[in-house]
Amino acid sequence: MYMAYGWPQVIPMESPSFPSTQQIVYLKVLHRLLLVVLPTSLELWSSSQHRVRLGKYKRDADSVQREGENFRAIWSPDAKLIAVLTSEFYLHIFKIQMSEKKIRTVGKQSTGLLLANLSLVLSEKVPFSNGNFTVSNFVCDNKHMLIGLSDGSLYNISWKGEFCGAFFLQMRLNDKLGANALSHQSDSDQLSGRNHIIDQPNDLNHFKEKASAVVHIEFSIAMWLLLVLFSDGELAIFSVSKKGLRHADGIVFEMRLNSKVAVCTSVAPTKQILALGTRKGTVELYDLANSLSPIRSVSLHDWGYSVEDTGPINCIAWTPDSSAFSVGWKLRGLTVWSVSGCRLMSTIRRIGLSSASSPVVKFNQDVKYEPMMDGTSLMHWDEHGYRLYAVEQGFSERIIAFSFGKCCLNGGVSGITYSLQIICGEDRLLIVQSECTDELKMLHLILPVSYISQNWPVLHVAASSDGTYLAISGVHGLILHDMRLKRWRVFGDVTQEQKIQCKGLLWVGKIVVICNYVNSSDTYELLFYPRYHLDQSSLLCRKPLLTKPLVMDAYQDYILVTYPPFDTHIFHMKLIGELSPSSSPEIQLSTVRELSIMTAKGHPVAMRFIPDQLPRENIRRSMLTNSALWSREPSRCLILRGNGDLSLLDLHDGRERKLSDSVELFWVTCGQTEEKTNLIEEVSWLDYGHRGMQVWYPSPGVDPFKQEEFLQLDPEMEFDREVYPLGLLPNAGVVVGVSQRVSSSSCTEFPCYETAPQAQTILHCLLRHLLQRDKRDQALRLAQLSAEKPHFSHCLEWLLFTVFEAEVSRHNTGKSSEMVSNHSTSFLEKTCDLIRNFPEYYDVVVSVARKTDGRHWGDLFSASGRSTELFEECFQRRWYRTAACYILVIDKLEGPAVSQYCALRLLQATLDDFLYELAGELVRYLLRSGREYEPSSVGSDRDSPQFLEYFLLPSSFKNQPQDAKGSSFNEPSAHVASVKSILESHASYLMSGKELSKLVAFVKGTHFDLVEYLQREGRGSARLENFASGLEMIRQKLQMGTLQSRLDAEFLLAHMCSVKFKEWIVVLATLLRRSEVLFDLFRHDVRLWRAYRITLLAQESFAEYDDLLQELDSRLSSIKQVEGTET
Repeated sequence: MYMAYGWPQVIPMESPSFPSTQQIVYLKVLHRLLLVVLPTSLELWSSSQHRVRLGKYKRDADSVQREGENFRAIWSPDAKLIAVLTSEFYLHIFKIQMSEKKIRTVGKQSTGLLLANLSLVLSEKVPFSNGNFTVSNFVCDNKHMLIGLSDGSLYNISWKGEFCGAFFLQMRLNDKLGANALSHQSDSDQLSGRNHIIDQPNDLNHFKEKASAVVHIEFSIAMWLLLVLFSDGELAIFSVSKKGLRHADGIVFEMRLNSKVAVCTSVAPTKQILALGTRKGTVELYDLANSLSPIRSVSLHDWGYSVEDTGPINCIAWTPDSSAFSVGWKLRGLTVWSVSGCRLMSTIRRIGLSSASSPVVKFNQDVKYEPMMDGTSLMHWDEHGYRLYAVEQGFSERIIAFSFGKCCLNGGVSGITYSLQIICGEDRLLIVQSECTDELKMLHLILPVSYISQNWPVLHVAASSDGTYLAISGVHGLILHDMRLKRWRVFGDVTQEQKIQCKGLLWVGKIVVICNYVNSSDTYELLFYPRYHLDQSSLLCRKPLLTKPLVMDAYQDYILVTYPPFDTHIFHMKLIGELSPSSSPEIQLSTVRELSIMTAKGHPVAMRFIPDQLPRENIRRSMLTNSALWSREPSRCLILRGNGDLSLLDLHDGRERKLSDSVELFWVTCGQTEEKTNLIEEVSWLDYGHRGMQVWYPSPGVDPFKQEEFLQLDPEMEFDREVYPLGLLPNAGVVVGVSQRVSSSSCTEFPCYETAPQAQTILHCLLRHLLQRDKRDQALRLAQLSAEKPHFSHCLEWLLFTVFEAEVSRHNTGKSSEMVSNHSTSFLEKTCDLIRNFPEYYDVVVSVARKTDGRHWGDLFSASGRSTELFEECFQRRWYRTAACYILVIDKLEGPAVSQYCALRLLQATLDDFLYELAGELVRYLLRSGREYEPSSVGSDRDSPQFLEYFLLPSSFKNQPQDAKGSSFNEPSAHVASVKSILESHASYLMSGKELSKLVAFVKGTHFDLVEYLQREGRGSARLENFASGLEMIRQKLQMGTLQSRLDAEFLLAHMCSVKFKEWIVVLATLLRRSEVLFDLFRHDVRLWRAYRITLLAQESFAEYDDLLQELDSRLSSIKQVEGTET
């Protein structure tokens, strides 16, 4: 797993002194060196901790004009020679020589880097330059290189500059294995156009020559395969003998792939997987070990991008461990994928699938620059996978380097813990902080400069079982970190540190175990150090190993070491003495088991002990009564092979049983913690692959130590294809995953890539498993332990939903067996009985009902309880929103009369608690149920809340036209009259108490026709005693200092103007200082104006309205003067 973090770094290239094409020709990382071939120069950089230009070679203008610009290039495997083919078909061979000049940092500390000298040792025109040829890329081994030509042949050139001639690779018409025929051409034949064909007997009917041009070739030295891609999209695969590329007769046709859209290929360096890039913008994965059987394809189509947006695939690059690959498109973007199809990183901005805008980014100065905006021409991973170097299409002045962190370092030679989730960077650890699972955070733990500067990069990491200590190793030595005290511990003697070349790490209790390579004797050994002291004097044990181990694991006092090809040794560790600085403890290591497994399957990349599982009470009893039984040697282990096969190995008799395939990661969960809050003790292990997360449970056996079956699989954990699982939190019952986030800054050109942790619960899987095994008490205890965890309600809902859906599916498939029916109903009832112990039960049941077909509600509520009883319980607990969700269920199961009665009760209760939005939904439901109601939007400029309507009313009702005059009751039925009575009663209550803000909310929420009510009510509940007291009271009620209060006053003023309630108009207009309303009122009623003016002037509390009075007085006086003049 690889995740990008931080800002991309720019490596500047030196600009040429004369015009040239803007395209970098070649890019590769080898032996901690970065080679960049530009059109007119070559640059050699260090790709280690310090990125420094070590050397360069610049061609002069005469050379470029005479021989052409650099066009194709290749670097020899030993990093000593560089071959460059120019556009005028001149071959240049350069030699790299490291000088003795060392590069030092500002503090005069040695970086270990030496300056390099690049010299031209050969310049000669190639023999095929006279023809009208186009050429493909180069491939090479230690002695020769091949380049593809446009006539379908391959040309062989030695690293000494010898032109060995061209040859045609002939492909078998049928794909069966057999003899091979090759047609050779000498240099003179090539120039004259004559072919010299060497035919082998009986082969003419079986082979054909390809006339299409060779556009891409690739040589996998790990598998000795040569891949040739032709211009018509056909891919031919040849095996190469150990003699190398020099001997054409050792290149044997194996298979071909007739793809019409292939444009590039890449073979995983450590896995037999072929990645094929196409013109359609997709990458197709094929299994080379299984006759090119398709595995899967990945693309950005599901993220809203088509080939018109990104263009075809331009390049593919695998990570060094073959667990992920990067994809570059020709027009835009770069993305990193896992083998299982998880999108780990992408430079392309994410858009929603429903976005109406085109994914193509329009130029905007305000938008920050997107890396690889113009496409990706070249890219290459460094040797450790910590950095991806990429070249943007059409750019020759810079290279962009993306920093990556990764997990599962070096396969299975480093320990694994469930207390910490760790991603390793080149000089840091990214640790998920999981104290609070509802807000996971990522901590960047940067290693001390004093250690990492001399031992860059991080190679191995292991955390202690309790998560309190970290062991980290670079090229040499070891460093420990105390997570609680935040302190580092290193070797005090640098000489001792430099003697340790760690190849693997394990923790056994408080002891760190190092797999050390001894350079002087070319041997391997295990070193045991206590965590409180790193020094030769504290070494507890030294155990020589047979050879370099493939995988290692530890559980309690047992250590597993597996050597190639598949020899497994199990050691038992016995500590003599007390492990403390004041004593002199020792370790005795004894071999308790040896297995030599003869198999044709792939080699193991990880092995983990499977502790024998006991119920928790049996574990405690065994610990108290029989310590030997508790520390019993594990009898099984899990094996993950390089091809993704997961199998179970019996360590007693060596029997192996395949469990699954296409697995990338797995976690053994049983026996990993003894804490009471471990929520996953019932799980044996989990694995992850392209199917998502799979949960495995132990099957019950007579002897708990001899469980023969591990076949109960629960494939319910489907992860988002942008979230990759990183580890487990046993105490929270969740799987922690990580995904990419991008943030921009105004001071940087590129965005910052962030690794965001996410949690996904497996509680519903565990509870379902326990209920299936009829362990109700254990399920209840587990649920009680999880009750305070985040997303607990969601887990219960998902549990009930999956159980109910399984029952519905069984009914739909026609399984009418009485036994199956009784069992499924019983299981549903057991699930409901479990959830009923928690207050979330009522929400969970109705939420599941909303997500399922109403035709099956009867089965659900026969197990969960009658809908009216559940409604009544919610009603009594004043959970009105939950109770409202049961209305439609009651309508369907009990009938409209019962549902209307419940809705009327609930309407009155919601009005009493001033829950007007919910009350409005109930009103609309009640009127809708009587077919007498048309929704309106009286006095409201916004749509009414859709909470209940969304779940309870059909879409046909939602789209009914609205009447601006409000609710209409035409010959109301009994329940409609009840609704009207309830609403008017509540309106009278609010008007009497002058609760004006609540009145406005009530009218807006229920669409109550206030105008009609006021006209019919007259001046009853709306009557004001006098102007002064009314103004003072309403001013206190409305609190005009807030915006919402002013809006409410405006709302009421509009309605009062409609019914011409002068006293209300005067009061509200005064509070709002609406002089135009008061002016229109007073200009026709002078007596009212005089009374209004006297009242405001008579009381000091109304002094704030003096300016309003002056304005009105001025305007009214001017009106009088005008009228007097006219008369």
